Amino acid sequence: MAAEARHPLTGTPAAGAPSAEPRHSPPAGPRYDGPEAPPVAAPSALPLAPAEGARDEPVRLTAHGCWYPSVDPYGARVAFICDRGGVPQLWTGPVDGGDAHLLDAGPDPVSEVAWSPDGRWIAYTTRPGGGEHSRVLCVRPDGTGRRVIAGAEPGTSAYLGCWLHDGSAVAVTVAAPAAPGPGPAAPGLLLPGDTAEPGEPGEPYSAGLPAGWSERDGHAVLLGGAHRGDVDPAVRALGRGADGAAGTPGRPDAAGSRLFGTAGPDGTPAGLRPGPRAPLPEPPTVRAGSGLAAYLIDPDGVAAPVLVAVEQTAATLRVCDVSRDGRLALLRRGPRNRREAVVVRLADLAAPAAVPVADGDPWIGAFSSDGRRLWLRSDADREFAALLAADLAPDGTITRLSVAAERDGVGLELLAVGHEGRGAFLSWNDGGVSELEFRPLPAGHAPDAPDGLDLRDAPGAWEAQEGRKAPDGLDLRDAPGAWEAPEGRKAPDGLAPREAPDLPDAASGIDAPYGVGAPATPHGADGHDAPGASRPPGITHDPEAPEGAIPPVVEAGRDVPLPHEVATRVAPAGPGGAALALSGSQRRPGIWWLPGAGTPVMTPWSSRDEDAVPPGRRPTRPVRHRFTARDGTPLSGWYYRAPGRAPSRPAPCVIHLHGGPEEQERPVLEPLYHELLGRGFDVFAPDVRGSSGHGRSFVDADLGTGRFAAIEDVADCAAHAVLAGPADPSRLAVMGRSYGGYLVMASLVWHPELFRTGVAVCGMSDFQTFFAGTEPWIAESAAHKYGHPERDRDLLRALSPLHRVDALRVPVLAVHGEYDTNVPPGESEQFVRAARERGVPAELLTLRDEGHDFQRADNRRLFRRTAADWLERHLMGGGGGPAPFTPGED
Repeated sequence: MAAEARHPLTGTPAAGAPSAEPRHSPPAGPRYDGPEAPPVAAPSALPLAPAEGARDEPVRLTAHGCWYPSVDPYGARVAFICDRGGVPQLWTGPVDGGDAHLLDAGPDPVSEVAWSPDGRWIAYTTRPGGGEHSRVLCVRPDGTGRRVIAGAEPGTSAYLGCWLHDGSAVAVTVAAPAAPGPGPAAPGLLLPGDTAEPGEPGEPYSAGLPAGWSERDGHAVLLGGAHRGDVDPAVRALGRGADGAAGTPGRPDAAGSRLFGTAGPDGTPAGLRPGPRAPLPEPPTVRAGSGLAAYLIDPDGVAAPVLVAVEQTAATLRVCDVSRDGRLALLRRGPRNRREAVVVRLADLAAPAAVPVADGDPWIGAFSSDGRRLWLRSDADREFAALLAADLAPDGTITRLSVAAERDGVGLELLAVGHEGRGAFLSWNDGGVSELEFRPLPAGHAPDAPDGLDLRDAPGAWEAQEGRKAPDGLDLRDAPGAWEAPEGRKAPDGLAPREAPDLPDAASGIDAPYGVGAPATPHGADGHDAPGASRPPGITHDPEAPEGAIPPVVEAGRDVPLPHEVATRVAPAGPGGAALALSGSQRRPGIWWLPGAGTPVMTPWSSRDEDAVPPGRRPTRPVRHRFTARDGTPLSGWYYRAPGRAPSRPAPCVIHLHGGPEEQERPVLEPLYHELLGRGFDVFAPDVRGSSGHGRSFVDADLGTGRFAAIEDVADCAAHAVLAGPADPSRLAVMGRSYGGYLVMASLVWHPELFRTGVAVCGMSDFQTFFAGTEPWIAESAAHKYGHPERDRDLLRALSPLHRVDALRVPVLAVHGEYDTNVPPGESEQFVRAARERGVPAELLTLRDEGHDFQRADNRRLFRRTAADWLERHLMGGGGGPAPFTPGED
């Protein structure tokens, strides 16, 4: 039976929750009086047997990858994900030497890791069976006490949020099982400007699926709700003024600040200036299943789960931070291209403020130590994401929004605020290459207790349970998560700092291979930025800030030299230290330790650079190409030249298209590319419009009918590969995964004479069946990007490759994971079936125990070799030779 759901500051059950007497509960306070119970019951813990590996666990793979680090509160050990056993699993290892230890030897892939601030637990997310549904587990650092804390209920899926700063609870989001059909909406977050009156746009749309839809693997249904998670962030009120009146987003002033004031008589704020964000389609009405609910879970099982937020139609919901005094929570919500940071008051679950934030990394911000300021990675009214500082009133409303750090033509990709709130790491994405810096943050003041509330009695600051010992005598309630590094701690011994590689020169749109020159010109420097989007680099301060106000940043930051091109995660540890997850064109993903103000050093349990590929051939360094599409839109991509081929000799070339479409091609070692290069193929990996890393306008350029232009971009990329590659125009293939798989199918039917063959991996072939079969929350998010399945029915049909399959002329290989509920396997099956019915050779490879992302080493190896065999057969063998596998074989 699920544990009882109790609301913050109350000892009574949330409305509709089952009744049970908890052993411990947060102090009493105002009760949540929502009209209906949360759509997702509070999760219950499920104890599991220990699954740690032996201390002498054998290593199957020499060239393994390590990523997603999380550091213990003392900065001595790191929890991380590693695939050295053939599947991503949870490991821990010391930063100063010694062997890594496998904590969970189970077969389910691990996707996220978070060490608790008190050091007692490690929370992590797994995907049972390799599918798309996930659950959250906790285990002690010694491998004991393993348990599922959310997602154990049949049909549910759980996602990891932040830890409270005292380590007493961890936030999780639970997605309810998809409902069999349309139904009434449970109450969602009521943001400024939202309404929930009967008969208004927030009412549910009660009609069933449109005629002609086939119910498939999922249960995505339609639901109205222009005010239920569907309000355009560009027009949402972001806070309240000092007088408490509802505020509206005003235009930034010369210093980069945004002032909040009341609207005029017609509801339009004076001087409102829209930002560069492209117009978005009408709000979708695709229901996100039966809802999302976020809870605070005590892994010890002593305190009852605490409800944080409820959403009925939001595509995503994640708790990113809870203020140290327990008053406020920071949530990330919304579909792609419309993400928001929402401030929630835990006393009454009201959401007094919301700010548009950037896509990409879900950890979009954190509160200052005193709870009076919110640090955000946001692209609100901007072309590129920057660090924003939002000043908060005691009730959680925003009084001022200022730009704290920005770079011209470069977006902020990662924001990692230290546990003590004294500094933050900022990772900037400059044309696909990461630039990391550390910036100190202003010291906070002791927060004022609202209305006489004892801060130690607020949610998120619960007392230590009986038997829980505070480290080194520290009172957990006095300084949660604010411990200093151990006395006398020094940088790891025996590890020589690695030198950062040189950077390339920019020349005539084609850059030198990464690592052999000077920095390439950022993409935004060639006129790609929207007018007015660029601002002077550096820190901007608000000249109109109230006297005595804390400036957003007190001093300039320090650059952190990176030994490889891309930083994928930064986990702060101690004063200025961190664990860095890095990838590059010459190595597998690894973890580096940054000892304070020192130089990053590679951890001993990360694989060595020289082991990245089998002996005898070094990884290929890509060359960045920049060119323009037929309509003048700037495009770019990374070109990999097959080793040993003369520069002027034309080569068979594979155009590889990434997913998303908001992903970005980065210069990292991709085993698939290495396999293709070893077979003698060149690889060109471009960013077509809709990709991230090149500004908001470029991301939005494929919305609506702009997707037809994205399909034309693929043809323009192939033309550029021939003109500048040099690629052989008679031996071109196209390949891609997820959205890239869709573009493969689309390119083959829009440009049937351009490519000799295609490999479509987990791609959508018909948007109508995709919306009917995908996960409900994915349908909610996808409607904002691709179009509404009912209002945009004609557009989606015109964009669907399946409805142009009569134009297909060349063989196609489709690959899919059997448990993919993101893009159901039927999308590949129906395209292959249609091709065969028309006499076109087509094959389908189904990977067992895989979902949308292929996680298992043996399956990834099978996929790479099968795809390379197929391409070799059709590009080099003239279309003859045996099939890579017999029909019907998986």
